[in-house]
Formats: sequence, C-alpha cells, structure tokens
Amino acid sequence: MKLPEIQTLQMTRTNPAHTGVAKLSEIAGAPLNSIPNAVENSVEKTRRSFDSYLMEAFSAMNQQQVNVTDLQQQVITDPDSVDLHDVTIAMSKARASLNLAQSVIDRLVQGWSEITTTR
Repeated sequence: MKLPEIQTLQMTRTNPAHTGVAKLSEIAGAPLNSIPNAVENSVEKTRRSFDSYLMEAFSAMNQQQVNVTDLQQQVITDPDSVDLHDVTIAMSKARASLNLAQSVIDRLVQGWSEITTTR
C-alpha cells in the first residue's frame, strides 16, 4: 500500500545574503514540487526598493500636512461643517508624522556621515 504524498507549506527565502540560497524544503528533505510557482512570483511582486518605500512614506506625510491645511481653511470658512476635535486629531497626526520623518532623515544623514568617515 502506497501512502499519499503529504503537501507541505513552503517558506521562501527572499534575501540570500541573510538567509542562504537553499530552499527550506531542500534543507528539510521535503519534496521540491510542493512549492507552487505562484508563491515565488508573488514574492517578487511584493518586493520594493528602499527609495520607493521612502518616497511613499514622504508622500503620505505630505498628504497629512495638506489635509490639515484643508481642514484649517474649512474651519475658517465654514465652522459648522467641521468638528474641532477632527482638526486637533489631524494636526496631531501630521505633527507626529513630521517628527518621525525628521528623525528618519537625521538618522540617514548621521549614518551616511559615519559611512563616509569610516576608512
């Protein structure tokens, strides 16, 4: 009597420099055909570069700043249409995202200066 082949969930390694190049199924001895090609292709689609991630984060931060400005103008022109709590919350979110962006920029500049001065 032949036992049916057990299909296992396969984890893929996305960065060979950090985790090695062998697939986990090769290390564990699992069958190699248990990984669908769709999973491997989806990993490639979700990978983003650092600069695209950074630009997306700065765009979101900028959009929060613009939303606060729009809410402030709306409070001035039509005070009954906007709740003051919403304006306060939007201002706090925008301030927090701006502080986070400033911290990231400061750390990037500090890291870059450390890299360029290291010999």
